[in-house]
This record gives sequence, C-alpha cells and structure tokens, in this order.
Amino acid sequence: MPSWLAPWKTLQRSLFDEPAEPLGEAAATAVVDPAATEPVPSPHEILSGEIFRHPRAQRDVRLDGHLVAYEMRRARRRSIGFVVGAEGLSVSVPRWVGTRELESALQEKRGWILRKLREQRERESRMAASRIDWRDGTGLPFLGETVILVLDPRTTGAVLDATAADGLPGVPSRLLRVGLPHTAAPEQIRDAVQGWLQRQARRVFDERCAVFAERLGVRVRRISLSSAATRWGSASADGSIRLNWRLVHFALPIIDYVVTHELAHLREMNHSPAFWGVVRSVLPDYEDSRHALRHGTVPVFD
Repeated sequence: MPSWLAPWKTLQRSLFDEPAEPLGEAAATAVVDPAATEPVPSPHEILSGEIFRHPRAQRDVRLDGHLVAYEMRRARRRSIGFVVGAEGLSVSVPRWVGTRELESALQEKRGWILRKLREQRERESRMAASRIDWRDGTGLPFLGETVILVLDPRTTGAVLDATAADGLPGVPSRLLRVGLPHTAAPEQIRDAVQGWLQRQARRVFDERCAVFAERLGVRVRRISLSSAATRWGSASADGSIRLNWRLVHFALPIIDYVVTHELAHLREMNHSPAFWGVVRSVLPDYEDSRHALRHGTVPVFD
C-alpha cells in the first residue's frame, strides 16, 4: 500500500482487500528481489511451446521453452520491475542495468511471469466468451437465472415477465421485454438493459441491506451503486456502503454474502478472525458464496 494511503486504511474496507480476481482487465506487478528465487514450474504446470507477444515488443526471451516477446522501457528506478497486463509483459529497467543482468532477472522470475501471462490469457478467453451479443433473443444472467431479451416496441421501458416455459428444468423461463424496435442498434439495446439492471440492483441492494443490517445491529447511512472494475463492494466507517451493480447477475446468496461482508466492516474494519466471525454469525456457509463469486463469470458490456 502507498504510504499516503495508510491513514485511511482503518476508515474504509473493501471485499477486494483480500486476494480476488478483478472484474475486468488487471495487471500483475513484481519487482526483482535479488535474494528471492521463483520455483521452477514442472512441465505439467506450464504448456510447452506457448508464445506470448506484447504488441509493442522490442525484445524476446525464451523462458522454460516458451517465447515471451516483451516491451522494455528504461526508467529512473533502483530495480527491475515487471508488469503483466492484458497486452503482455512490460519490463521497466534502470538505466544502469545491462543486457546480461536483465536476462538473468527474467530467468529468475520466469515462473511468476509465465504464470501471470497464462492467467491473463485465460481471463481474456473468459471475457470473450462472456461478451453479450446485443440483439433480440439474447440470453442474460439476472439473479442467477437466464432471462431472454425480447425487443417489443409496444412495451414502455423494460419489463420482466414469465413465459410458457416457466418451471421447465434448464429452460429460461423469463423474458425481459425492452421497448425498442427490432431495428434498434446494439448500443441502444445495451444502454436500455444496463439501465434496467442498475435499477433492479438498487432495489435488491436496498432490500438485502435492510435485512442484514438489522441482523448485524449496524446502521447504514447511505447505499450507492459502483461500476468499479476491481471491487464488488466497499464500506466506510461513516456507514456508507458501495455495491457493484453487476452483482445483480448473481444469485441472491452471493449478493447476500457481499452485502454481509461490507456491513460486517461497520463492526470490524479489518479482515481479522473477529471480522469473519461477524460474517459467519449471519451466514454460516458464506465460504460457498465467496467461492462462487470468485469463480463466476460476469457479462461484458461493450
């Protein structure tokens, strides 16, 4: 944590103060510590012959048989820094470091670099699979179920209703009727649906916060929606709660976990055993929802 943030550490806590996968693109960062060594991955841990190429790569290196083409920048710094982001590996190198030292550092951190590059590639694959095709008939997750988008110019706004398939296992049972013509552009459909989802999120969050605030004996002064890329929620000592509207895609038990997590911070501004005891006092099986949240897929609105 940057030193200038330290005074605020006890004033605000977030679900993502603990390790968790970001909602969107994220970057991993490392600084070379000459005293530290990375474990060498086994052939079974890393697929052989992979190629990772940064779009602005000027150099490449072989790491355990994999080709990594990376972007290198000279910088005024004391140590070599590695960042693995959506584009690939970027390396910031002090002006005094030569090619041999750089190569040595890359080999030393090869386990970390390859692991993060693969994680980024897997994340991109998941995001590509979760991108929504904004058209009539598209399926969309809402409160853990799939709803079908129907463009209906006779509808005002967006309305959720049931279909004849209601109750059939594995069959989407609800339609989201959106008051747009069949000629509507994908961007229009996206904006209309996102607005409806955010209104539903606000309604659900208000209801669940009221339920769990009473159970925990805390007072919520304000609830607001967040669109953060790396946080599901946050809580401030003044009783303000922020919840990511995209949670509305998940089933109610997962939403309840995030709500409870943030409300519990109004009693314990930390992630100590006492904090988790507060969470467990109202959600004895919270670990199941926590795991589902971390491994769930969030639709990409682009």
